[in-house]
Amino acid sequence: MILKNKDTSVTAVIFAGGVGTRMHSKDLPKQFLRIHGKPIIAWTIGVFEKTPCIDNVVVVCNANWLDYCQSIISEFSLNKVRAVVAGGETGQLSIHNGLLSAAKLSDPKKTVVLIHDGVRPLIDAGTIERNVASVEEFGSSITCVKAKETILVKADDGVEIVPRENVLLARAPQGFWLSDILAAHKMALDAGETGCIDSATMMKAQGNDLHLIVGPDENIKITTQDDYYSMRSILDSRENNQLYAEGEDE
Repeated sequence: MILKNKDTSVTAVIFAGGVGTRMHSKDLPKQFLRIHGKPIIAWTIGVFEKTPCIDNVVVVCNANWLDYCQSIISEFSLNKVRAVVAGGETGQLSIHNGLLSAAKLSDPKKTVVLIHDGVRPLIDAGTIERNVASVEEFGSSITCVKAKETILVKADDGVEIVPRENVLLARAPQGFWLSDILAAHKMALDAGETGCIDSATMMKAQGNDLHLIVGPDENIKITTQDDYYSMRSILDSRENNQLYAEGEDE
């Protein structure tokens, strides 16, 4: 276990504002679909709930689903959730709403904030802890995975091949000092920018250094039906391994 500085507070801002059009679910946004009886968003929050260094969780949700999201939090006793707030018109504005809520919980200059997708439930406590340690030491943490396949880039004169040993794929969480990321959002909004794709892109565009954390390959985003079935298979595998290990000990 990696211990945080005793003066540091850690808040996870978990974005659950999508409506799941690519999942083609009939009634529920993708973050509320159940696997093994538990909604995807509850699996995600549950990892942060059980990670000792996390003090607070703020959930950003589609305004039409706030009550439903709150009912899930109550159903699964996710006690570190301090606020459920409505998202904005874009992902950037939604995250900004979550950051503003986080700033009400603790001193932004002493708070590490981890920004995470509600539909990335397969993150693990070790990666979360390393993100916090990275922010404390370097000021940022961008979870990523190494590219495993050949990367092709379209160019005017054909196709370029990028050496994959130099390629990393950004995932989540992405961590910063809360005061720093709030300042970046203010700068972006003052410039009229409301559609920044993610926090890492915003911080880099404003000249900030980014420190990378290599996380688990299974930390996928549950966006399509294939992703849903992949997550279910991973959970089944974990359950089977646990039962097998318990049987060995008897």
